[in-house]
Amino acid sequence: MAHPALTAQGALPVHLRRLLEFSAPASGDLCLDVAGGGEELAGALRERVRRVVTADAPGDACVLPYAERSFSLVTCRPSLRSLGEPAAVVRELLRVCAPDGRVVLAELVRGDLTATGHAAPGSSVTELTGLIASAGGTIGRVDAFTAERPLDPWLAASDTPDADRIRRTLLREVDGGRVTGARPRVIGGELWFTQSWAHVAIRPS
Repeated sequence: MAHPALTAQGALPVHLRRLLEFSAPASGDLCLDVAGGGEELAGALRERVRRVVTADAPGDACVLPYAERSFSLVTCRPSLRSLGEPAAVVRELLRVCAPDGRVVLAELVRGDLTATGHAAPGSSVTELTGLIASAGGTIGRVDAFTAERPLDPWLAASDTPDADRIRRTLLREVDGGRVTGARPRVIGGELWFTQSWAHVAIRPS
């Protein structure tokens, strides 16, 4: 039997399924999906909105090639830090968002694995909301949660040269080794780990 994290909305991982529902896409929305990689969310959004434009722009989301107020829904994932200077990225997302639209951020607050297999801390929810306010956004809803995900697909998407080292480290923890913060466990013969996410809905001030 498939793990619950992969059974709804096709094969969407649980954090993307939850982001899809949190974003509350409407049939009339013109959506911009800014991502560091991966088309899963954009594909699901296309089934619910009028049109989706994707911007796969790691390190270059501080200057988006779109006019002001172009989109009624802007989604951004998985990390502001991977897309440029975080405050500048937030300001740019707000710039292309319509006054009555919303920007939805998905940010890892813990669970981005380092080369040693340890879970690196990200911005806390408090730090993230402070950053948004300083960038001129008005915060609406916030959803903070943890999600388990299979390790191997994450490693493949990350394209990290340290995949074998990370896998060995987490397997050692499962066998009683040093605690990494990733909370690994084996599910159906696969190695899984845990991430902590924050979803924040904001609008231009």
